[in-house]
Amino acid sequence: MSQFEMLEGNKAKLTINVSAEEFEKALQEAYRKTGSRYTVQGFRKGKTPRKVIENYYGAGVFYEEAFDAVWGNAYDAAIDEHNLIPVDQPSLDINSIGKEGVEFTATVQLQPEVTLGQYKGLPVPKSVVEVTDEEVDKALEDEREKQARFVNVDRPAENGDRLLLDYSGSVDGEKFDGGTAEDQTLVLGSNAFIPGFEEQLIGVSAGEQKDIQVTFPAEYHAKELAGKEAVFACNVKEVQVKELPALDDELIGDISEFDTIADWKADKKEKLAEEKKRSAAAARENAAINGATANASVEIPEVMIDHQVESMIRDLEYRLSGSGLDMDTYCKYLGTSLDEMRKNFRPEAEARVKTQLVIDAIIKAENLSANDDELAAEIDKFAEDTGMVTEDFKARLTDSDYEYLRERATVEKAVKLLSDSAVETEEA
Repeated sequence: MSQFEMLEGNKAKLTINVSAEEFEKALQEAYRKTGSRYTVQGFRKGKTPRKVIENYYGAGVFYEEAFDAVWGNAYDAAIDEHNLIPVDQPSLDINSIGKEGVEFTATVQLQPEVTLGQYKGLPVPKSVVEVTDEEVDKALEDEREKQARFVNVDRPAENGDRLLLDYSGSVDGEKFDGGTAEDQTLVLGSNAFIPGFEEQLIGVSAGEQKDIQVTFPAEYHAKELAGKEAVFACNVKEVQVKELPALDDELIGDISEFDTIADWKADKKEKLAEEKKRSAAAARENAAINGATANASVEIPEVMIDHQVESMIRDLEYRLSGSGLDMDTYCKYLGTSLDEMRKNFRPEAEARVKTQLVIDAIIKAENLSANDDELAAEIDKFAEDTGMVTEDFKARLTDSDYEYLRERATVEKAVKLLSDSAVETEEA
């Protein structure tokens, strides 16, 4: 049994009662679990009757344990009773507790109401899916570049040449972390190094040593080096020039399953067209979503933004772990802190939360729900992404997994509604 009251800031205050019978069961279970912790003279440890423990330690000795066991189910039932959508953990206050039962209040932040604006028939950019001969030629040239090799030349280095070199950097005569390397390759003109570094190596020959003087940019990621003048002692080992293979049918046979350039181009044109179609569809969807979000209004609780920021931090940590990095190292590399990163994430986090709230509101307004065929398609897609046979993938799914996948399919249905109703314009 519960009572509901709305508070300022879109918070709900629930007054919830747990019956004497239910609380008594929780007290007995608390005694069963924790009774052995209490010692009373004349009784063996773990054999002391509950009544004796309560008389000796106080009537409320098991209250905390019992309350922890009952409040969650009672709170969930109250949330369902009043059709509320909380977005944070509740704060709890016990009004009364004893053999007669429990009364407590739970105050919780609710999901905000969204006022939708126009979300159908929104303007989106005109799709361009035509593939030109120039794009196909460039793709072919890119493949040719991948087959390029570098050969040593006995002449001074020119722009575009690749050098093999050792270098050792110092600031005020002291070497610094990350400033030394051996057998480093550098393509002159690639702008891969500090501004001014590569230009000074034009004209060097293999076997030559040269000191390069540069100034680190003021916004350099390593703050201890930003704006500092440095000297790099360079030992040029090799000067190499890039050689491209002949662009002929033999090359095509080496890099693909095709025998001729014409066949390769025809296939590439089809693939580029498919890529453009996918990109255009994604751009159309994003434009429609962004338009619907911009046209809606909602007051987003700070706690929802906080949760989204932490989710983004966890995602970043996961991606970094795949590269063998941790968050502390990453922050040091960027010259920032975790708190500063959280601050920088907030605008994007707020935008993500608003977008999700708007999509949820559209689903509600349109009474959308994924049907069984749409759910099956979502399952097929997830199975394919994980490299599993659909039936094997389904065998691992729990009820909550099915619920999650149906929710995802419903969101996709809403996005499709926005995209299908959008109108292409030149100005969008």
